Amino acid sequence: MSAEVSVYEKQLIREIKETPHEYLPNLLQIVRLFRESVVLRPAEASFRQGWKEAIAGETRPVSELWEGIDAE
Repeated sequence: MSAEVSVYEKQLIREIKETPHEYLPNLLQIVRLFRESVVLRPAEASFRQGWKEAIAGETRPVSELWEGIDAE
């Protein structure tokens, strides 16, 4: 473990300790959602999930995917 990671761990632990106990479940959920959003699943698992959704008809037209996005 590098010294840089250790510094971040110490900062995280300090922030957790300073968080009121009633907010810890929310903080835990935030951390889990963050980790899940930045950790890539293996390509095979992603493909299998996408294929399963396509077979089940869980698809949307491409035109709908851009709704609400202000891209030029």
